[in-house]
Amino acid sequence: MKKKLEHRLSHRLSVLKAVAIVTYKEWAAYRTHSMVSIFVGPVYFIVQYFIWTAVYGSKGQINGMELNQMLRYFGVSTIIGYLTMDFADWNLQMLVRTGKFTTFLLRPIHHRYFALSQKFGHRVLGFFIEFVPCLLIFQFIFRINIVPQHIIYSILSVLLAFFMNFYVNYCIGLTAFWLVQASGIRRVYQALASVFSGAFIPLVFFPTWMQKALFFLPFQYTLYVPSMVATGHYELAEITMSIPQIVGLQAIAVLVAFLLTELIYQRSLRHFTAVGG
Repeated sequence: MKKKLEHRLSHRLSVLKAVAIVTYKEWAAYRTHSMVSIFVGPVYFIVQYFIWTAVYGSKGQINGMELNQMLRYFGVSTIIGYLTMDFADWNLQMLVRTGKFTTFLLRPIHHRYFALSQKFGHRVLGFFIEFVPCLLIFQFIFRINIVPQHIIYSILSVLLAFFMNFYVNYCIGLTAFWLVQASGIRRVYQALASVFSGAFIPLVFFPTWMQKALFFLPFQYTLYVPSMVATGHYELAEITMSIPQIVGLQAIAVLVAFLLTELIYQRSLRHFTAVGG
C-alpha cells in the first residue's frame, strides 16, 4: 500500500512537472506580454501613493492604519497578485466552447489537475519576469519594506491564495458546460473580486456588516489575507486574529473551495454527456 501511494504521488508530481515545463516554455515565447506588468504595477502604486497621501493629509491614522502601513499594504498586495494570477476560467470555457474538452475525457488525468499544473508553469515564469523585478522596484526605488514579518506563514498564505484563486476561477469556467460562453459571469466575478478582495481599498474601510459577510466569501482569501499576513497584523469586522489563526481559516476556505469545485465538476460532466458532448 505504501509503495502504491508513493508511486502514485511520484506519477502526479511527474505530470505536474512536465505540464508546468511545457507551459513555461510556451508562455516564455511571449514573455514581452508579461513584462508589461513591470510597468503596470509600479504605475498603479504611484497612483495609490498620491491618492492616499491626499486622503491622509495631516491625519495620523485612518481605520487603524497609518500612511506608511497603507502604502506597504498596496506594495505587498501588488506583488502578491503576480504570484496568484489565474486564467483557468478562460481556458476552460474555451475548451468547452470549441469542443476540445472532449479529448480530456479520454486522458488518464483529471482536467483540473492539468489546469493547475499549467498555472504552476505560468506563475513560475511570472515569478522571474514580473514578481522579482517589481519586488526590487518597490524595495529599493520606492523604499517600501516588502519583506514579510512572518516569512513561513506568508509563503503558506500566498500558496493558499494561489489555490483559492484557481479553484474559484475553475468553478466559473465550469459554468460553460451550461452556458457555453462563461465570459459574462467571469467579468462579473472579476469586478466583484477587484473590490472585495482588497485590491482597490483595504477591507477594513467597508461597513462592519459587509466585512462580516466577507468571512464567508472567497474574495478576501485571494488577496487581503495574504497581504495582511505579510504585514504581520490581521483585522476585519473588528475581529483581530493571530497570523496562525487567519492562515488556518484560509486553509479551511481553500478546502471548501476544492470540494465545491469537485462537486460542480462531477455535475458538469453528467450534464456534458447527457447532451451528447
